[in-house]
Amino acid sequence: MNTIRINELKIKGKRLTLATFGIAAFILVFWYLFFSEKDNHLNFVVDHQIDVTPEQIQSIKAIGEWEFLSVSCEELVDTIRKGLFSDDHLVRIYFGTMRLGINLHQVKPGWMHVDGDSIEVTLPPVGLLDRDFIDEARTKAFYESGKWTAKDREALYQKAYRQMLSHGLTQQNMENARLNAKTQFRRMMQAMGYNYVSIRFEE
Repeated sequence: MNTIRINELKIKGKRLTLATFGIAAFILVFWYLFFSEKDNHLNFVVDHQIDVTPEQIQSIKAIGEWEFLSVSCEELVDTIRKGLFSDDHLVRIYFGTMRLGINLHQVKPGWMHVDGDSIEVTLPPVGLLDRDFIDEARTKAFYESGKWTAKDREALYQKAYRQMLSHGLTQQNMENARLNAKTQFRRMMQAMGYNYVSIRFEE
């Protein structure tokens, strides 16, 4: 009788041990799956930071002179020399093309400032790219009487030069050149991935 009782207790003990191991194994499997799944999920992080590399900055600066407005000029200039019996006249027509733009070789350190997908750009002032803008090959003698020296003709050339500057470098032309510069530079920056572009010019 005692032997049967002992055997029953052994069987019950084995069943209890198996049940305990089963519960423990279930807990371990559940814990592994829960924390494993929790730690291994995918994270999608959107990084709005765009960095301008030194190579990109150098390639932009390498553009050098960038023309944004071309102004064709034509000036009729004359000079008169009083004489005892008659006056001498020299009348010439000068042609030229004034190129307005910026020189990217003149940008200053820190001319680009990046903040996320925004960029602030400070450009050199818009100005005359080439000061030798009169096409002397197209200069025409409209009227000439009397004798004139090379010095006289040079003085007439300088007079035409000053008039072209006055008529070409107007406030309206300068503003149009700045607007064109902003438009083209903004397009280039947007093509590089910047959504918000602020452009200003040095004084």
